[in-house]
Amino acid sequence: MSDRQSSLCGKFHPTASKAVLVCASVLIIGMATANAGPREQAKRIHDRLAGVPPSNSVLDDMAAAIATNPTSGLYDAATMAMENPEFYNVTLKNWVTPWTNEEQSVFAPLNDYTATVIGMVRDGVPFNTLLSADILYVGTDPRLPAYSMDDNRHYEVMEELDINLKDDLEYKNQSEITTLPPEATSGVLTTRAAARAFFVDGTNRAMFRFTMLNHLCNDLEQVKDPTRSSDRIRQDVSRSPGGDSRLFFNNCASCHTGMDPLAQAYAYYDYDYPEGDMEGGRIVYTANAVQPKYLINSTVFKDGYVTPDDHWDNYWRKGQNSLLGWDDSLPGSGSGAKSMGEELANSEAFAQCQAKKVFRAVCLRVPGDAADRAQVTAMTDNFKASNYNLKGVFADAAVYCAGE
Repeated sequence: MSDRQSSLCGKFHPTASKAVLVCASVLIIGMATANAGPREQAKRIHDRLAGVPPSNSVLDDMAAAIATNPTSGLYDAATMAMENPEFYNVTLKNWVTPWTNEEQSVFAPLNDYTATVIGMVRDGVPFNTLLSADILYVGTDPRLPAYSMDDNRHYEVMEELDINLKDDLEYKNQSEITTLPPEATSGVLTTRAAARAFFVDGTNRAMFRFTMLNHLCNDLEQVKDPTRSSDRIRQDVSRSPGGDSRLFFNNCASCHTGMDPLAQAYAYYDYDYPEGDMEGGRIVYTANAVQPKYLINSTVFKDGYVTPDDHWDNYWRKGQNSLLGWDDSLPGSGSGAKSMGEELANSEAFAQCQAKKVFRAVCLRVPGDAADRAQVTAMTDNFKASNYNLKGVFADAAVYCAGE
């Protein structure tokens, strides 16, 4: 086994029988030759998308579609592969789960964030609403405990019962089954799992940082811009860390000038939990009342910005980060997490990020040469043209990596 194959296999939990099948499929794929006929292409597409070998009848149907029309047949074959429940239970779950925790671990249990992304992909919900919609997916099996804002038991039992996520997820309005009003919902960012990971303690900058990292494929180091105004940097940031103001201007300010005006959108959110029981907490929204965490350490720099509300502005629409491709039809400012989520998810960087992540998951490599980069561009364009239907992006990647 090569080091690369070993690292791929290592991403799956050793006690999970499904993971063994996925790992075995990866090894088989790695040994496939470049010269692939319809049957070999069909098998590779299925292995990449579902993570398990197809049944003989499904393989026959996929191969026949490819043989009949080598162009459209490949996409038909990819569609057939995504009908396998393991596309949802394994491939999508492992793809999404690292977004739901700071450790970016694939071993986290199923939760409302992951289930909601899986449901959106299954139903073709426009994926550019991921960070803004009033949406939440729950299980339908009568054996499940009711969804609770105070624990993750609903989803943990779904895993224990090996619930088929392809058939047993149901769309709900987040505002109907939580205490959040519709205007406070912000897609997966206001799920319980996201709040537990990124609104807990701190200053809510973690929510912004991991949203950028997970959904625009840029960490803060990559978007540093010292040319933007520092007028919205909060009081808790020292202007002379270690007694050296150059550190602030050359490092701290480069991130905070853009981040703080955007992260202000989360000013009314927190994750509240009983002392000593972080897993027993819930997301909290205090309309028109800034959370105390936005005002902590106010004596670090008293002349810094005091957050009065949840109004946000995107200073990155100008300067080097204009290259993230902001939507000119949006105003670039607003109030609250919902409108800020729309700002992020309608950028070119968001669409391109999804294409890159899908390419990496399906083709088992980072886009490398010119052909790979051109493919990612085509996948991004198709994604936007299809009203952000993410299934098409998975199909595009599987066809590209099917072999010839």
